[in-house]
Amino acid sequence: MWNEFKKFAFKGNVLDLAIGVIIGAAFGKIVSSLVDDIIMPVVGLLAIGKDFSELSYKAIKYGAFLQTIIDFFITAFAIFIFVKIITRYRKKEEAKPATLVPDAKEELLKEIRDLLREKKEL
Repeated sequence: MWNEFKKFAFKGNVLDLAIGVIIGAAFGKIVSSLVDDIIMPVVGLLAIGKDFSELSYKAIKYGAFLQTIIDFFITAFAIFIFVKIITRYRKKEEAKPATLVPDAKEELLKEIRDLLREKKEL
C-alpha cells in the first residue's frame, strides 16, 4: 500500500497540480494585497463624495504589499527546494536497474533460436 501511495503522490501530474495550487494561492495573496493595500486607497482618494481631509498617503500600505511579495518568494523557494529533492529521488529510482522478467514468448523464441543453431552445427 505504501508503494502504491508513493507512486500516486509522486506521479508527475499530481505533483504538478499540487505545486500549481500552492503557487496560485500565494500569487492570489499578492493580487489581493495589491488591490487592498495599494489600488483601493488611491481609488478612495479619487472617489467623488469622499471627505478628502481624512485621507492621506499613509493609507497606502506598501509595506504590507512588499511583505506579501516576500512571502510569495519564500513559498516559491520552498516549493523549488521540495521539487529538487523529489527530482533527485526520482532520478535515483530510475537509475536502479530494473529486473527484467522474460515472458513466455521470449523464452520460447530463445529455445527456437538455440535449436536452430544446434541444427546448423550438425
